[in-house]
Amino acid sequence: MTEDRLLTGLAALAADAPDGLLDRIAARWVSVPGPIGKLGVAFTDQGVAYVHPGEGFAEAFRARFGRPLLPAARPPAGLVPALRTGRSSGVRLDLRGLSGFQRDVLEAARTIPRGEVRPYSWIAAQIGRPKAVRAVGTALGNNPVPLLIPCHRVTRSDGAVGDYVFGAAAKERLLLAEGADLEWLRELAGERVFYLASDTTGVVCFPTCHNARRITPGHRHGFRSVAQAKAAGYRPCRTCKPAQGLVG
Repeated sequence: MTEDRLLTGLAALAADAPDGLLDRIAARWVSVPGPIGKLGVAFTDQGVAYVHPGEGFAEAFRARFGRPLLPAARPPAGLVPALRTGRSSGVRLDLRGLSGFQRDVLEAARTIPRGEVRPYSWIAAQIGRPKAVRAVGTALGNNPVPLLIPCHRVTRSDGAVGDYVFGAAAKERLLLAEGADLEWLRELAGERVFYLASDTTGVVCFPTCHNARRITPGHRHGFRSVAQAKAAGYRPCRTCKPAQGLVG
């Protein structure tokens, strides 16, 4: 990594800097293994602020945040297990600088369980902005902490995985590794089936919901919309909340 002039100047000061000054000016960084290769991770005293592939990490961070980087002795607590398992609820995040809308989008995406996917429209409805589907896609595309906030679990309603900050191929690889059956989802979408219901429980779910995956073929019924399922006598699942992901 190239020398940072600001840090060099601070180091040349005659007196020690006040406690916490560097953390207000610079971010710490580490290189860690991730599910799609080596990652650069920047963090502050508030939490993880940036995740990026190792190649070009420092340049991308500075272009986005305009802050210098200092090497850290160790990664933040819980970071490596979170990247390995895809479960990051215990990792603190620093999302300062994002708008309230962007934070709402990312926090909604963070609730999607490993191995499951939701459409962009679900995120929009979840945050009370059902018509802002395109803006949701933009916010997810600018996610500064992918993998920790699993924007790869947000897909298009037509069965395509959609765009991703690390590329569509990486998104598909991540979802397959988590157990999502993408080929089956594409087949369902081709049949205009976006929700699955069980005639034993009377509940309709997103296809990847853990409740839907327990439905045996003989008791499984597919629907294009939640409204269709409701008209047939089914209620929306309280776990995956499909009423907040209507297909337009």
